[in-house]
Amino acid sequence: MWYVMQVQTGSEEKIRIQCSTLLSPQVLLQCFIPYYEEQRKLHGEWNLQKKVLFPGYIFMISDQLDELRIGLHKVPGMTKLIGTGDEIIPLTDEEVLFLEGFCGDKQIAEISHGVLEGSQVRILSGPLTGKEALIKKIDYHKRRAYLEIQMFGRIQKIRLGLEVRMEKIQKPDSE
Repeated sequence: MWYVMQVQTGSEEKIRIQCSTLLSPQVLLQCFIPYYEEQRKLHGEWNLQKKVLFPGYIFMISDQLDELRIGLHKVPGMTKLIGTGDEIIPLTDEEVLFLEGFCGDKQIAEISHGVLEGSQVRILSGPLTGKEALIKKIDYHKRRAYLEIQMFGRIQKIRLGLEVRMEKIQKPDSE
């Protein structure tokens, strides 16, 4: 099952390493942080950067929730496992499929590429392919798409890298 641990934003990588070091690999099958890629302009040059997709969250795969819970008490900086009240709730199958589809095996959502056709964006490649309906806003200048998705039992606002080019409109030949 996939579980989500809430941590202080900015400490995700440090705590991920602690979890991987302090917990048994039989208990913690995998511990990761999903990232996304985006282009940022620094000193006049566009550079590819990797950013945390869900700031303040670490994802864990385990088949032994009780042992995982006990082991996490050794991890300084752990806030809590996501759940309702005292019950820890794993991610739903839909949430897992969403993450696997967006991030793949490398847990990185690569930059999507699309075209602007009139006032509509059509995604040609990348994790946003076929998911244009999830896009709530596009910042063409910063090359980002803003989405709202259902995750952790509530609406999460996330951003992803998006390169959009203008589609040239063909004028009909005059006869």
